[in-house]
Formats: sequence, structure tokens, C-alpha cells
Amino acid sequence: MELQDQIQRKLTLISELNRIVSLVPSQTEMLVDLGLESKIVGVTKFCIHPKNLRNKKAVVGGTKKVDFQKIKALKPDFILCNKEENTAEMVLGLEKIAPTYVSDINTLQDFMVFSNALGRIFASNPNFLKFNIALKEKISVFRKSIQNTTISHKKVAYLIWAKPYMAVGNTNFIDEMLRLNGFENIFSDKERYPVITLQELQKADYVFLSSEPFPFIEKHALEIQKHTNAKIVFVDGEMFSWFGTRLLLAMDYFTDLHQKLNKTF
Repeated sequence: MELQDQIQRKLTLISELNRIVSLVPSQTEMLVDLGLESKIVGVTKFCIHPKNLRNKKAVVGGTKKVDFQKIKALKPDFILCNKEENTAEMVLGLEKIAPTYVSDINTLQDFMVFSNALGRIFASNPNFLKFNIALKEKISVFRKSIQNTTISHKKVAYLIWAKPYMAVGNTNFIDEMLRLNGFENIFSDKERYPVITLQELQKADYVFLSSEPFPFIEKHALEIQKHTNAKIVFVDGEMFSWFGTRLLLAMDYFTDLHQKLNKTF
């Protein structure tokens, strides 16, 4: 099979892939959920869903650094990466071992292109088509459910790091999820993940403190609250940043989040 990945690299794949190395936690979870666990031979130390997966598969490193010799010994016929999660240097080394598909996902449309590509790659598996249909329906239902809520259009700052404080800007998947929720990202004029000052948070109605990659706790909320009248809300980072089958759970999480915020605003 001849195809291009999402950064326009050409790949040639054998017809039946049986030895997969997945180096992106959300994509690993997706493969498992859609019935391909038996084909996975290698994962990262951050592939935490399902919880017992790392006990059954070879752990080949993290998302930024891997053991190339360990991966080579696994004799993979397909390696799955992501432009943001993994490095260009990693991909250059990995593609010498096996065909390496690099996803590039900043929007829901990007994700659907990726999911459809996996559906073609694993054409004998009907679960991808079923998932794509279910996800489109769930997103549609969620969008309709929040059309007239008072929380939509509120100004939000989504923080991902402390000292320096870093927020979500534009051109990334979290910003897409904020827009899906009807929120106005106050840092949407800045690219990717800008360093910000706490004084800038005065423009927000809500400050979301993500559970990852930085583990915000109550002391950070207290410090931030000194600089803004915005409501501080701890949010599940996986629901905002993990593209894959977790998006089905995310729609339910977002519905609950809107209900919670509607009660407190």
C-alpha cells in the first residue's frame, strides 16, 4: 500500500501489519480500543491507557527519546508517531527501521483525516468506521447541547505550565477543544504555547488549570487568584489534549463541565 502521512511523507506498507510500535499515548489507546492490542509490540512509558498495557508490551522509551536498538529488535512493520509529541530526529532514525507514519493533528478535521487513514491501513478492521461514525454523531449532539448555554463565549485562559507560566495559544488541539466548547481563548492571538504573565489573566472569565503536562495543585490556584478575578477551574488535560477514542469520553466530560460551570457562574 502506498500512502502519505500527515506531514506529506510517502510510505509503502505491507498488506497485513502485525507488529506495531506506537510512540504516542493517545494513539496507542486508540489502537487498543479499536481491537489492535495483539498487534502492538512496543509503547512508550507514557502510554498509560489501558493501565496494564506497559506490563504486556516492550517499553522503548518516552515520546522525545527512544531506544532505537530495542525498537529494531522488536522487528516492527509499522511505527506510529506524531509531529508534536515526537521529534524530527526520532522520525529520521525510526524510518530506517520500519515505515513510520507521522500524524499532525491540530483540529478535529485533522483527526478525522488521521482516523480515516488508519481505517484504510487496517482495512480488515471494521471498528475504525464504526468509531468515526459514533464520534461524528457525539460531537454533533454536544454542539447542539451547548448552543444556548450561558457558559458559551466566556473568555478562558488554559494553563499548561507554571514558572514560567505557559498557556495554550492557537494552532494546537487544545485550542480546538476550547472552540468546540464555545469558549473564547484569550491567548488565541499567540502561537502554540506562549509564556504569559499572571497579570494577563485579568482578561479571563475562567482560568483552566490542566492536569497535564504540569500537575497544578491548590497552591498554584491560590497564587493565580491573587492576580485575577476569574474563576479558577481544575480540568482533565487528557480530555482536552488526547485525540483518539478518548474523544468519545471527552464529549461526556465537556457536557458535565458545562453543567458544573453553569451552576457556579
